[in-house]
Amino acid sequence: MVKAFSRRTVLLTGTGITAGLALPGVARASSTGRVGFTLDAETLDGGEQVTSLTLGTARLGPLDPASLTTTTFGVHVKATSPIDTGGQDIGYDLDRPVTAARLDHRGNIVLELSHGEGQTGGGTLGYINGKGRNVRLDLVYTITQNASVRRHGRPVTFGGFTQGRLVNPEVDAFTHHVSGSGMKYRLYSPSERHGRRPLVVWLHGGGEGASLPDGYYDNETTLRANRGALGFATREAQAIFESAYVVAPQCTAAWMDDGPRFAPLIREIVRDVVRAHPVDPARVHVAGCSNGGYMSLKMTTVYPGTFASSVPVCGVVAGRKAGDPPLIPDPELTAITTPTWLIASRDDDTVDPSANSVHAHDLIPRAELTLYDHVIRNGHQFPGHWSWIYAARNDPSTRGTHLWQWMARKVNGG
Repeated sequence: MVKAFSRRTVLLTGTGITAGLALPGVARASSTGRVGFTLDAETLDGGEQVTSLTLGTARLGPLDPASLTTTTFGVHVKATSPIDTGGQDIGYDLDRPVTAARLDHRGNIVLELSHGEGQTGGGTLGYINGKGRNVRLDLVYTITQNASVRRHGRPVTFGGFTQGRLVNPEVDAFTHHVSGSGMKYRLYSPSERHGRRPLVVWLHGGGEGASLPDGYYDNETTLRANRGALGFATREAQAIFESAYVVAPQCTAAWMDDGPRFAPLIREIVRDVVRAHPVDPARVHVAGCSNGGYMSLKMTTVYPGTFASSVPVCGVVAGRKAGDPPLIPDPELTAITTPTWLIASRDDDTVDPSANSVHAHDLIPRAELTLYDHVIRNGHQFPGHWSWIYAARNDPSTRGTHLWQWMARKVNGG
């Protein structure tokens, strides 16, 4: 049985306080009531960041865009962990530089914020080392009005600001669900649904699982920590796959903790989606990174006739520690019949690519392998373990065919 939940739209509701009621030199400025604002976010290659704030000023009538500058408003944010971190400080408390202030097409004020890969202060997630988990930070934004804006030629100050929901259109396009066994997942449904469509199953890394001892199981970090699942929902991917469903289950722990136990729970979600939506069971693909890279391989050993393709990114097949038995033994790897494309980077210091991706490639019949030297995008070098960035951007290619095109051509049994 599939239980559907309405989309959760609020990250955290807080209040911002303005100092704009007694601005120097604008004592005669008219004052309005409080104004709500949203946190506008994007999932970058390195994770989700708040990139702008949108103030709900459209109801006030036309404002003069020329009265908006980067110093009209100040923005401050305080971010804290929602669960115990064991003493690790994963938050921040700082000013966010405003890089532009403008009106959108509705007449709302948009404050563009400085952001980018590696910048402190924009991220919505924090990583707790002791738990090996990403968690959504509790964000409290404060807006201060430093100068009046103009409406009909007269100065205007606002009576205060109230923080509203976090808005990320790509993430919000995935609906919330829970399987009959209690595993949470997110589902993207294509707008074009003529006939039966493909399904891509994205299995997250270890950092995006739940932390049940802390009561933390949010069904959010799978889409906010990286672009793994989101990539398959982009216009480019949807055109290549000719419209595909994308499902992202969230593990209650880490897939590697007990792959054989989690495999049927993932399979249950796949069956739920296939039964509830016009999905072609011959075009179900599985992909995943790190922990999920292991699990995408494990799924093809447990269910050899289910998937049209498998894309393990920086996945694990060897034992966790020296002397441990392999998570996926060599006989299981050599028995894989699902078309498989492995991806890793040579400088991965988290999962040894030679002992895992390269080893698996050498054993899986007719497997493809893309092995990068480094993980670099738009001039920014990421940790070598983050090779999922390339998979999420359809960068890997072989013999002139890129990853997504290769997947889209695969049909189970064809």
